[in-house]
Amino acid sequence: MKQESRRPIVLASRSPRRLELAREAGWNVTVVEPPEAAEADEPARGRDEPLDRYVLRLARAKAVAVAAAGTIGTILACDTLSEVDGVALGKPTDRADARRMLTMLSGRRHRVLSGVCLWQRPELEPLETAVESLLEMGPLTEELLDWYLDSGLWSGKAGACGFQDARLPLRLVSGSPSNVVGLPLEAVTAMLEQLDAGTASA
Repeated sequence: MKQESRRPIVLASRSPRRLELAREAGWNVTVVEPPEAAEADEPARGRDEPLDRYVLRLARAKAVAVAAAGTIGTILACDTLSEVDGVALGKPTDRADARRMLTMLSGRRHRVLSGVCLWQRPELEPLETAVESLLEMGPLTEELLDWYLDSGLWSGKAGACGFQDARLPLRLVSGSPSNVVGLPLEAVTAMLEQLDAGTASA
């Protein structure tokens, strides 16, 4: 069921999957992509920094970059990473990197974390939250691994895999399925409601 929102939302993202999710939710969304220079200069993960805090910093950095370009209104930014055995997996740089990540995930459980920043600019302070989902990847045969790498479906996806890619033996153990795709709709809906309530009482 769609979660309708009358509030115009500026999505600070280059991800077509995030835009698709937001539109399927019934939100009034326009896209302002973060500057490429800002994404290239993403803050590095601090030593011993928990992944939930790190993805929150990344999401806020995207929102700040879009705001710095003069954007006014409700800015929505999100950043998603996978993690297995304490190793964070972002978007693969090439086929070899994708193979490395998928081999790490094969036959194992891993978690997917998204940091979300919702900012009614310039009136209010940003709202932030981190969302976690747990997944399990079945064993990947060499045949399936080669097919998936050849398909290119891994490109642009945290951990080099997509929950929506039907041939992958990937199972959601707990948490939000939309979070795994890249935008935790339930959390954003709650934040929008909180934002609307705060704006109405202001």
